[in-house]
Amino acid sequence: MTSLAVLGVLTALVLVGVLTLDEAFGGFAGPAPITVAALAIVARAVEKTGLLRRVALKLLGAAGTPRAALVRLLAPAALLSAVLPETSVASRLVPCALEWATRRRLAASLLLMPLAFAILLGGTLTLMGAAANLVVSALLEGQGHSPLGLFEPARLALPAVVAAVVLMVVAAPALLRERPEARRQLEEGGRQFTLAMRVVPGGELDGQAVEAGGLRHLQGMFLMAVERGGYFVAPVGPQLVLKGGDILTFVGRADLVVDLQTTRGLVAAERAHVAHFDTTSHAIFEGVLGPASQLVGRTLSEVGFRGRYQAAVVAVHRAGERMHVKLSEVRLRRGDTLFLLADPGFAERWCDSGDFLLLTRVGSPAPLPSYRLAALPPLILVSIAALAATGVLALPVAALTGAGVLVATGALSRAEIRGAIDLDFLVTVGGSIGLATAVDKSGVAGWLAGLASGIGPLGALAAAVVLTMALTQVLPNLLAAALAFPVAMELAARAGPGAGADARGFAIAVAVAASASFLTPFASRPTTMVCGPAGYRFSDFRRLGWPLAAVVAGALLLGS
Repeated sequence: MTSLAVLGVLTALVLVGVLTLDEAFGGFAGPAPITVAALAIVARAVEKTGLLRRVALKLLGAAGTPRAALVRLLAPAALLSAVLPETSVASRLVPCALEWATRRRLAASLLLMPLAFAILLGGTLTLMGAAANLVVSALLEGQGHSPLGLFEPARLALPAVVAAVVLMVVAAPALLRERPEARRQLEEGGRQFTLAMRVVPGGELDGQAVEAGGLRHLQGMFLMAVERGGYFVAPVGPQLVLKGGDILTFVGRADLVVDLQTTRGLVAAERAHVAHFDTTSHAIFEGVLGPASQLVGRTLSEVGFRGRYQAAVVAVHRAGERMHVKLSEVRLRRGDTLFLLADPGFAERWCDSGDFLLLTRVGSPAPLPSYRLAALPPLILVSIAALAATGVLALPVAALTGAGVLVATGALSRAEIRGAIDLDFLVTVGGSIGLATAVDKSGVAGWLAGLASGIGPLGALAAAVVLTMALTQVLPNLLAAALAFPVAMELAARAGPGAGADARGFAIAVAVAASASFLTPFASRPTTMVCGPAGYRFSDFRRLGWPLAAVVAGALLLGS
């Protein structure tokens, strides 16, 4: 996890004397983590109303082509992420865009990446839109400057967002390739990887438990469901006793079905398709593993997936391809897409667990929720922005007040509040401020700034932007902003106020550039969400990412 790495680095810096204890961990007591937590609670309440999904369905309803969908969706997505966390916006808009593309038999790959990029950039428009903005504001205040105003980042961010949206509408359909999304691959390849077998009455398996009958450890296949008298049992426990006439559905490699066909006590039944399990008692879900998921780095067998989640994994997709191996032995990675057979309430139980960055039902879109306090969360969100923009309350105080009202009115349950707060992310937010201090105190910032001496204010700003963009391709955007910030401040100081260097402008440019993580799929949560479901390859991100990075960098330099 990122948070453990951050804590480990901070502890090492304290032990070697680079930082004091207060310098290393003082960021945890600052306003940034508190503000992020409060805004996450408000965002969870807004999500609960179904407002974001209603907006997306309304915008996409009349679109007939991917370019038309981009025209209707990108700008509103950017504006929504200016006041809501990027993860909240992406987790609601991405499934709607995917459903729209699936219904029209259009390639979702032409739509989802631009949507993710618009959400990323939209967060830079305001102080409350992206955690990186809050971190930069806190660091700026720590150097004796006043904190950023709510809409102050927009003076550089808005031209960059507008330019990026225009480029994506014009060029994305031409630059991006049509990729078969993961759920379409599942639908079209389901028959190849599913096999139905019937238990012979009075045969060797009649009356035997699943595990005793040797059906739990098949090479390349696993027992997904048992149909008995018109009812499905799924997932299948090891102690389930089989009866003659039961229909067993197996999922796995097509070249290994001979092992089942020669198993004594089983005979071939009419072939079943995975989609047949989308019933009132069972459904197929698509889940994308996030960076904080406890499944990452482990196999399904090691975590006891079926017992823990009460679900069976039907397929695993990675980097746009279905994995044709024994699923229980696959060591899962961040960004993997899992297709799961479970009861219809699976998504509601696990959507806030942190294990799945994106969790949607395949084939049957979730109904729009009915919520008795539907008007309250949006009203509170608008009130927070208004109070912070007018200076009546500081943003942290306004956000805490809004979250407190939602908790007091019962708009969220305790479980929903706990699920809204990502502790791993909050630790990263607090720790990033200590890392920025270390870059400054260690002399690294001064050394890097010295390499770019004598290039003038515009050249210094370009160096800060390029450094931040390079860091954000491999690090979370708030860490990239924190590490680049002290270097940018050194560059601004060496260029000098007389030469036109503006420390606040450099800081805002760093915050915006930190969200330009366009070249790799796993540097941000929105891009991780769309990589698997849309079937993207790594090269797809570079096709659109390089031109987009150049446009954003150019807009930042011209806007300064």
